[in-house]
Amino acid sequence: MKLYTYTTLFLLFIIFNTQLLAETYKMGFGSCIDQRLSQDIWLPIENENINSFIFLGDNVYGDQPSGELNTVIDAYKKQESIFPQWLGEITLYPTWDDHDYGSNDGGGSYKYKKESQEIYLDFWNIPANDPRHFQNGIYFDQLITVDDLTVHLIVLDTRYFRSDLIKFRGPYPSFKKNVDIDATILGREQWSWLEKVVTKKSDAIILVSSIQVLATSHGYEKWELFPNERTKLMNIINNSSKPVLIVSGDRHIGALYEKDGVFEITSSSLNKPISPIKLKLQKEETDPLMIGKVFKKENYGVLEINAQERSILFGLKDINGRKINEEKIILK
Repeated sequence: MKLYTYTTLFLLFIIFNTQLLAETYKMGFGSCIDQRLSQDIWLPIENENINSFIFLGDNVYGDQPSGELNTVIDAYKKQESIFPQWLGEITLYPTWDDHDYGSNDGGGSYKYKKESQEIYLDFWNIPANDPRHFQNGIYFDQLITVDDLTVHLIVLDTRYFRSDLIKFRGPYPSFKKNVDIDATILGREQWSWLEKVVTKKSDAIILVSSIQVLATSHGYEKWELFPNERTKLMNIINNSSKPVLIVSGDRHIGALYEKDGVFEITSSSLNKPISPIKLKLQKEETDPLMIGKVFKKENYGVLEINAQERSILFGLKDINGRKINEEKIILK
């Protein structure tokens, strides 16, 4: 039996858990958790007493050069045996990134993407009537009501439709921008969906992207590699009448960014930080939109929706639950 079994009681729990009468609602989030490594970070996250958790991608490491999915299936089985029981008692919001998608740096040309989606739906026990069973890609949204405050969680799929990356010859990371007018991250179907759901009535939006949106300077995967797509997304964000907080993972670092009042918080990695050898070879990462410095060890994110204050407090914490950084958005 899977850890995440949708009994009738659990379904009722989810319904009531997303429409709380309490004045606060607490979400945890993080990415990049390897089923082959220790997962001590779950203890401090449990101590946060969160209502839900966003899995930002790379929730297992099962990709292999052939792209075949047997190692992804095995990785999920291993992860299922490791996840703490309390995770099955809260609401989970999972998306994927390349290592649980099945192809390192993979996108829309990945030949097993349909099969990978079926594996995702099965592992996370997505209810049979959920739209993700009837669409290509695993994007979805959820309205979370806390007292009289409504926050709109929008979770993107940055893998299923994405055009191929353009690689430089040379050492990794080595990608260059794809300026082709037809190049895409979300694909036509998902863009159409996003333009509709973003208009839903809410007080704020939490936009989840497995890869970073605001960062521009590093050479790894990011929205900046598809500048036309990034501009399109930023136009949607900037034209919104409500505050937008972007939440991302992927990078094996934690960091905060801000552009024109739009914040992005990147939480990575839950248990797979950059190795000391790689750290010695890398230059100190900076970015004109970064707030402070990157955090290079294990970390997780927490955000708290406060209906009485009409605010969203968000930040990163280390493996001991100590605060790394913190920012607050005041809602109208």
